[in-house]
Amino acid sequence: MVNHKDKTIDIVLCHADYQSTGLGKMPDSFPVLDTHTGGEITRIVYAEDIGLDAVSPAQQLRQLRDRMDWVRKSLTSEPRGSEYAVGAIVRRPTELTKAGSIVFFNNVGYLGMCGHGLIGVVEALRYHRLIVPGTYEFETPAGNVSATLEPDHRVTFTGVRSYVFRQDVAVECDDGRQVVGEIAYGGNWFFITRDDAVGSASIDELMLKSQSIRNALDRDKIRGADDAVIDHVELYCPLNATGSRNFVLCPGGHYDRSPCGTGTSAKLACLAARGELEPNSNWIQQSITGSRFVGSYRHEQGGIRPTITGRAHVIAETMQIFDQDDALRFGMPGIQA
Repeated sequence: MVNHKDKTIDIVLCHADYQSTGLGKMPDSFPVLDTHTGGEITRIVYAEDIGLDAVSPAQQLRQLRDRMDWVRKSLTSEPRGSEYAVGAIVRRPTELTKAGSIVFFNNVGYLGMCGHGLIGVVEALRYHRLIVPGTYEFETPAGNVSATLEPDHRVTFTGVRSYVFRQDVAVECDDGRQVVGEIAYGGNWFFITRDDAVGSASIDELMLKSQSIRNALDRDKIRGADDAVIDHVELYCPLNATGSRNFVLCPGGHYDRSPCGTGTSAKLACLAARGELEPNSNWIQQSITGSRFVGSYRHEQGGIRPTITGRAHVIAETMQIFDQDDALRFGMPGIQA
């Protein structure tokens, strides 16, 4: 356990830094819509509600990281948030162009793409009557993606180009276990390896296994393309001839309750590279909670283009209040149980 008294000065300094965002007066409150996709939460904020400029996702990401990181930290940490929630800052699609943008984040930073989060964003836009069934384009830091809202509220999205970077990569864990897997990109970087215990082991056991792999990847500096950190570990076991059950360790040290959209994209890239799934054939990806995505792909130069279908549900609509007298209104930086 951490001595909270030792962190008091850190909290005071962090909050002093947050008094001004550099983008004008910080809002005293803003609305948040929470959805879940297969059990995984997405906390959705509209860019204009926090005073974020209507610029490209790359520029918005810089503004958020450099001057408005209090939004991410407050929504993904206690007392108002949860460390396993993903957030999405959304610029709404216009009626004319049907194009918008999204910047995703979690408890440790910002994400290039998030499949379950994209499905949650589309459901939020539908709930707020901002879109009707049809296809919409979204810019993300990882690239452009399209998402189709079906009449039954399911969402089908076409993700970013996904590909296998290395196959048959051996990793030796600190406990002496050696695992062999593939390094693949699906909007985030993954190490994907088979582990039949996914069908029977406890969450704690799977967390230990996947974290030991992540530790070994970091220790041995095993990276993706351009020295990218591999910050997701995906364990899987066969579900049937055309599907698998997975367990995904996320960057913040928690597991994905959904089947993981970018993880499904990376998995499809692995299947395509080994000739184990034909283009346009359906693949079922089932999460540890039993929720499912249905995926397929088409070939593209340098990899594949994945298509994934899932469903999100709205679970809460709140107004987040930032009381100037609340010393913990931006969360509890540096304090962990």
